Amino acid sequence: MSDVLVQRDGAVTTITMNRPQRRNALSREFLLALTEAFHEAGRTDALGIVLAANGPVFSAGHDFADMAGASHADARSLLQTCAELMRTIQAVPQVVVAQVHALATAAGCQLAVTCDLVVASEEAGFAAPGGKGGWFCHTPMVAISHNIGRKRAMEMALTGDVVDARTAYEWGLVNRVVPAAELEKATRDLLERATQGSPRSKALGKQAMYAQLDRTEADAYTYAIEVMAASSQTPEAQEGMSAFLEKRRPEWPA
Repeated sequence: MSDVLVQRDGAVTTITMNRPQRRNALSREFLLALTEAFHEAGRTDALGIVLAANGPVFSAGHDFADMAGASHADARSLLQTCAELMRTIQAVPQVVVAQVHALATAAGCQLAVTCDLVVASEEAGFAAPGGKGGWFCHTPMVAISHNIGRKRAMEMALTGDVVDARTAYEWGLVNRVVPAAELEKATRDLLERATQGSPRSKALGKQAMYAQLDRTEADAYTYAIEVMAASSQTPEAQEGMSAFLEKRRPEWPA
């Protein structure tokens, strides 16, 4: 059976990591397969993408079978392959929600929190365990530190401790925490709310959000003004404003 399962259900594509025997560890081949699945889903008319996983762990991070004894060049290449998956998730036009049912650790935590939104089961946990060992979680901490404050990011990085789902919610690492039995429904409910409106406008909004997040406030305003002014001229923006003024439901261009 394939390590990556892709299923379309209405307007939603679900990409499921299906390598339970390896705790969904991110080997090079697995990373490439996931990246291709997101590229393919991104080219469709789906409105949203769910990233899920089979097995007792959401993802255990990098597959050490790839990394042990790897040369400097090979290690860099593998990390670049992983980063390309992260960039792809944030580049596809659809809203991407991680449906985290269990432990997401190291690059598996990086993968979960890179998604636009995260819904976690009460049984989930999040960790950057490199701080407990000999290989610090440098790249996972990029995604983690972009989602939570510096002190909390440092705590995760330095202790390597597992952060339970409720704490992850309080820290801003996830959007929702629900009982395990409600995880799939809660994920779909959030995705349905997040995909309302014009798909093309949403895609532009997602792209612009990521582009401005790391800029200074003044630079972010300069960028956002130009994007918002330009997008005001799109058919979607004009239809949205007209529908509001005319008190009717908008009809988005195909």
